[in-house]
Amino acid sequence: MILAALRTPDIVVLFVYFALLIGAGFYFRKRSGTVEGFTVANRSLPGWVVGLSIFGTYLSSNTFIGVPGQAYGSNWNGFVFSLSLPIAAFISVKWFVPFYRRHAGLSAYEHLEARFGPWARVYAVVCYLLTQVTRVGTIMFGVAVGLHALTGWDIAAIIIVSGFAVTLYTLMGGIEAVIWTDAIQSVILTLGAAVVVIVILTDMPEGPGQAIHLANEADKFSLGDFGPSLASSTFWVILMYGIVMNLTNFGIDQNFVQRYHAAESDKAAGRSVWFGSLIYIPVALMFFFIGSILFSYYEVNPEFLEQVKMDKAIEQVTADSPGLAKGSPEALAEAKRLASGMQPGDYGDKVLPHFIANKIPAGLAGLLIAALFAAAMSSIDTSLNSSSTIALQDFYRRWFRPDADEAQSLRFLRVMTVVWGGIGTGVALAIIGVESILDVWWKISGVFAGGMLGLFLLGFISRRANNAGAVTGATVGLLVILWLTFSTGLTGDLAWLRSPFHAHMTSVIGTLSIFLIGLGASQIFGRKSD
Repeated sequence: MILAALRTPDIVVLFVYFALLIGAGFYFRKRSGTVEGFTVANRSLPGWVVGLSIFGTYLSSNTFIGVPGQAYGSNWNGFVFSLSLPIAAFISVKWFVPFYRRHAGLSAYEHLEARFGPWARVYAVVCYLLTQVTRVGTIMFGVAVGLHALTGWDIAAIIIVSGFAVTLYTLMGGIEAVIWTDAIQSVILTLGAAVVVIVILTDMPEGPGQAIHLANEADKFSLGDFGPSLASSTFWVILMYGIVMNLTNFGIDQNFVQRYHAAESDKAAGRSVWFGSLIYIPVALMFFFIGSILFSYYEVNPEFLEQVKMDKAIEQVTADSPGLAKGSPEALAEAKRLASGMQPGDYGDKVLPHFIANKIPAGLAGLLIAALFAAAMSSIDTSLNSSSTIALQDFYRRWFRPDADEAQSLRFLRVMTVVWGGIGTGVALAIIGVESILDVWWKISGVFAGGMLGLFLLGFISRRANNAGAVTGATVGLLVILWLTFSTGLTGDLAWLRSPFHAHMTSVIGTLSIFLIGLGASQIFGRKSD
């Protein structure tokens, strides 16, 4: 499954890619010599480049590998998430963007303190930073696993090199380097995906129509069940989940809020949201399409399908039975047994790396490896810059050095960029071979982050919402999210406590709980104070 040694054209593509990234950092160094320059690019960027950056932030190495794997193993149900973007974009451009441009500071969470007190700001900031640390670590780890499968390069070495590179250009060039490199990386990623589509369709024995016909027969283009159930991943569950998550991104995520400030005008900021959202939809569609036509390709090439199954089975045997020597007759026999019973959903995320390693022509492998790096780095650089800005505004200037001057603040921003880059790289290295720890961490961080949108909407929509109501809503809402998150494993006498809802409903129900309970409690406490 591993690519042969990279050819000269592939190495040239990778060299040019990394040279552009590091060069961007040095090019924008002078413009990032102030706090305004480092954090919001002196509020000078055109809407289209900010929009490309928003588009790039949505993409990650998980999109490049995970989305085709999902479509291969199931259908296009996950694409419904993208269809919710215009709804969230409309709300954001109409209300959120003007609010942040006119009434809020550099941090997305300063207004929460003004609205509900210091606890709300600290709560949101801690949730955000926990989520970003997890996000950076998982993305670095994900791209390392994908590249290891393609090239055989050491996973730890890939993590360290990518972590160093992304931290360096983010440190040197600030958000302007982040936004422009995100734009470049978005183009590279899209080109890489287009290359895969062309190669698959042109290599089908009976032409492109065969790929579409076979995928359609297997129901690979379905958007999911349109029934009313909230217990399974129906069209409506994914749509509601998408609306809530995209409103969270546009309304309360520092990654996005900082970009609103970086745009040259209110109109440019609004256009950036629409531009990034509307570009993401067809590109996401292309990744789902890749998964569907890969299903057709491997159906007509059963020898490749058996290789993928065996690769996945060997990986599973190695993880589940460490006592069996890798490559031993016993291990191979167990792998064959597992492979014979595998369904597409079991190995879907292995198919695209296998295809790239075996079918991409010489010279294009470098572009696809660069695209994988691009998918990861366009998300990581955003997290590093935004997390550093949060550390400055919400901790350093708020609690430790309210009188910090320009030089001190800029020095702190640069130090924190290195710190967050180091922490993210460390998390990625720590989870090599122990992804189960990461699953627990994701659940814990998801519990705390799940209430952020509800709290924001409570303060944003209702003038009557007060501190006591917000505390009540947040407390009850967190308890609801805890139940939804951790009750799924309950059995026996406690089975009646198990949540009947699909996991994607956790953020939806949690957000509504905090908002509605906070609204009701504010009314009660408001009357008592009268």
